[in-house]
Amino acid sequence: MARKRNPNGAGSVWQRKDGRYEGRVYVPQPDGTRRPKTVYGATWDECDAKRQELVLRDRQGVPTPTRSAKLSEWLPYWLEEFVRGDRKKTTYAKYETHVRRYLIPQIGSKRLENLGAADVRRMLAAVTVQASAATAKESHRVLRSALTAACREELISRNVVKLVPAPRVQPRELKPWSLEQTTTFLEAARKDPLYTAFVLAVTLGLRRGEILGLRWSDIDLEHRTLTVRNQLQRVQKELYEDTTKNRRTRAIPIPLMCVAPLRWQRLGQAGQRVAAGESWHGGDYVFTTRTGRPVEPRNLSRSFERVSDDAGLPRIRLHDARHGCATLLFAAGVPARVVMEILGHSQIAVTMNIYTHVSDDNRREAMGHMDRLLRRRRRSD
Repeated sequence: MARKRNPNGAGSVWQRKDGRYEGRVYVPQPDGTRRPKTVYGATWDECDAKRQELVLRDRQGVPTPTRSAKLSEWLPYWLEEFVRGDRKKTTYAKYETHVRRYLIPQIGSKRLENLGAADVRRMLAAVTVQASAATAKESHRVLRSALTAACREELISRNVVKLVPAPRVQPRELKPWSLEQTTTFLEAARKDPLYTAFVLAVTLGLRRGEILGLRWSDIDLEHRTLTVRNQLQRVQKELYEDTTKNRRTRAIPIPLMCVAPLRWQRLGQAGQRVAAGESWHGGDYVFTTRTGRPVEPRNLSRSFERVSDDAGLPRIRLHDARHGCATLLFAAGVPARVVMEILGHSQIAVTMNIYTHVSDDNRREAMGHMDRLLRRRRRSD
């Protein structure tokens, strides 16, 4: 019985002179073009099954390279098809930077199936010299993720990056301000237009983007609650609103010391709205410029650094105030699970390992307890 002809675009199967069967289908490539892909089989059914698999991948939009793609071809395709629509814009921007500045210049000419562990090690060494070990570690993570996607697409059989350990990075020593230094900063910041933002950073440990993404509808001063729903981010030339880092909303009780600054912020903003008149840009953001525009994230950090310098305090990042908040909460005896919920961490290990700092006073107090316990035991003996 004669074989039925396959529809257009579905390829075809025929018998070779050596008795085997050969099939050919035009399939999409990672760069968007289409090229013929050939499959073989001992029987017509075996070869046709392989042909049907290629057609199915085509209909699902999955590329089937006729030859192993270069890293310079696969990495941009992975960014657009796997990262852009699935990850946050900040993540995409970070990954794109590593692909453009480090991965393609170092190993872009390598084909996926030919990339070896030695190539990865050389790339990491070069990035470490060019930038830092921390940057090389991040490049390692980006490349591992890209090759994991290539494995899922059956473009390669193994992820060689998993065979190469990431560079070791010395953790940055965190030195948050002491309670006295924090109080000094808040006193010095009272006259700054962003004073209320600094109070929220110190007392609630909010991230910079979370502070600037706050809306008045998120704050209930009567019941003293604040709901963190969004964050304001600047990625390249775009200032946009996004979900929180872990995409979760959290409600936080507002300390009494935050109530008055928030009320003054609302009154001050109302005055600015009247003064701006028709030039006021509508919006419900808590922190705005004199014309109602959202505050640039970098400007908040600059103001924080300027106030701390004027007060003669050690230079720390605005984000370090978040570390200091966690430390103060732990010093006050707040349970770790509660601290985790206030700071908005997805895992308690992050709270315990990164955002806590034991002060010298706490260490002295702990050893004082040990001293008293041992003395008491010696006397009883």
